[in-house]
Amino acid sequence: MNDKLPAAAGDLAQKHPDVWKAYSALGEACAKAGPLDDNERRLVKLALAIGAASEGGVHSHCRRALAEGISPEAIQQVAILAIGTLGFPQAVAALTWIDDIVSGREG
Repeated sequence: MNDKLPAAAGDLAQKHPDVWKAYSALGEACAKAGPLDDNERRLVKLALAIGAASEGGVHSHCRRALAEGISPEAIQQVAILAIGTLGFPQAVAALTWIDDIVSGREG
């Protein structure tokens, strides 16, 4: 169940399986709540992580996007699109977090 989770999330899933089960069910329900396909949902989640300035979230969604066949260029474009809304510094930070994963420097 928690083999692919970051340590803290894996610990929570192990200690509180009912909470993890409910959280997972909520995620599945949200994914089915509209017409977006898998790639679109992944890129939206990446954008939300960028907007929240969550380095761990950006790393996680970037890793997943690459594993799901989304190109590095598409992933990077999400960060570039953030320039107008979030500002240049936040977009550049996101690009560095994405590059951590794309280049294999992270983790």
